[in-house]
Amino acid sequence: MQHFKIQPGKPLAEQAELGHNRWHPDIPFLSKVKPGEEIIIESLDFLDAQIRDDDKVDDVRNVDLTRAHPLTGPFYIEGAEPGDLLVVDLLDIKPVTPIGFSGVFAKSNGGGFLADYFPDADKAIWDLKGVYATSRHIPGVRLAGLTHPGLMGCLPSRELLDEWNRREAPLAAKGLAQPPDPRTAVLRGVSGAEFDRMAGEAARTVPPREHGGNTDIKDLSIGTRIFFPVYVKGAGFSMGDLHFSQGDGEIGFCGAIEMDGATRVGFDLIKGGMAKYNLSAPIFMPSPVKPRYDQWLTFEGISVENGTNYYLDATVAYRQACLKAIDYLTHFGFTASQAYMLLTAAPVEGRIGGIVDIPNCACTVSIPTAIFDQDITPKGMLNDKSHWGRKPA
Repeated sequence: MQHFKIQPGKPLAEQAELGHNRWHPDIPFLSKVKPGEEIIIESLDFLDAQIRDDDKVDDVRNVDLTRAHPLTGPFYIEGAEPGDLLVVDLLDIKPVTPIGFSGVFAKSNGGGFLADYFPDADKAIWDLKGVYATSRHIPGVRLAGLTHPGLMGCLPSRELLDEWNRREAPLAAKGLAQPPDPRTAVLRGVSGAEFDRMAGEAARTVPPREHGGNTDIKDLSIGTRIFFPVYVKGAGFSMGDLHFSQGDGEIGFCGAIEMDGATRVGFDLIKGGMAKYNLSAPIFMPSPVKPRYDQWLTFEGISVENGTNYYLDATVAYRQACLKAIDYLTHFGFTASQAYMLLTAAPVEGRIGGIVDIPNCACTVSIPTAIFDQDITPKGMLNDKSHWGRKPA
């Protein structure tokens, strides 16, 4: 079985033969794989080994986000042609090193979903032992992880890359998208004038797109099967951004328990699958594996923020649900920043409730209560034994 190994702690630029951190159709392939074959793909953490195992936050505060995401690949799948579907099975996922991290980016350097409320950088280092994670920076919590890749995809065609750059350019001009940036680009096997051309065109890996990309779906764990549209000959599959655990939405940009890791992957092809099933973006059969939590505390948010009603706006509603959960947890000894990092790292469940009842959308975020070493549920007179035996006043 082919096994593609990283050198942990060393940035992709120093092991550039391993992969790339931009999307471009002309990136040379790392290796060939046959349908039915299995390989092991190791990948660096999404911040390219910039975060240290210490108690300081300057590494998160000053992180260079243009280095995200270091991907291992692309892999040439024999027989794959544009219009096919590449079938990817995630057979096993494990950390390479037993340390992960989560954090909050400074608003001045990327921020996150709650950047207006949490403008300062913060960090939590997690110890990964078996299926559990604990952190000295968020004491009193032990959570079962759901390991998964945050980023997988196939190379775009020339036409698709041009379309991405065309439609994202107006957003990039407003600071709402990340345009091509050659400064820290890594494109394996490319140098000289060809590198300069490609790096000036290549798409950043930050968002999800039609080919897959940075979807950050926590349920794509061991046992997942994914069907990726093929846009170039050989498909050009790459992956990275492995997470030990993550809450729905990954509401902090540095939000999951990020890790370097190894994924055993199997491949198959469905010839002509894009036309047969009318697909232009991936579809997923998520993992049957889930942490077994049976009690949850659920917080609701509606699409009202700072006195303004936002018509059926699920983003506002989910933000309000998260803020309510964070505020609640501060009553149990957590700082607001710790609670924020916990919502992004723990296997919380996010849901859209009602999205038809004008004018307000309702969203919820649910936290498994068993991850805490204290009871965080509200207490009323019926279950508060301190009043038992007292006579009425």
